[in-house]
Amino acid sequence: MRAVEISAKTEYAVRAMLELADASDPWSAPVSVDVLAQGQGLPRKFLEAILADLRRAELVISTKGSRGGYQLARPASEIAVGAIFRAVDGPLAEVRGRRPHQTEYDGVAKHLPVLWVAVRSSLRQVLDDTSLEQLRSGDLPGHVRDLAAEPDAWSSR
Repeated sequence: MRAVEISAKTEYAVRAMLELADASDPWSAPVSVDVLAQGQGLPRKFLEAILADLRRAELVISTKGSRGGYQLARPASEIAVGAIFRAVDGPLAEVRGRRPHQTEYDGVAKHLPVLWVAVRSSLRQVLDDTSLEQLRSGDLPGHVRDLAAEPDAWSSR
């Protein structure tokens, strides 16, 4: 059985957005792809594709030219981490390519869609309730800190 996996694309997107958030202020210059890639040790070509996804999702803006680069499209406090996930990898939870609420089963499995929807809801509660700024600063929402503080949260099973 495979674990729920956060893709490299999503991980790199969040790390790049954190770099942009850290460089953001009203007077900051755009950050080049090279600076972003070096700041987090990310592969440049892969990062370019990720930044294109983030631009299409209106999470970053790009500026062309020798002083060009990328900036957050809005303040980091207004960007949910879940939006970054969706921008690069699509919906937070799918069951064999379908949204959890679109699943339907017969017989003894008839209640399974409720569980799938609850799984998606729990992901939303963590990822959509946490802003990029909260993640950057470490000032995570209380319920996120509580989940991470549970006794077995950091151990594998």
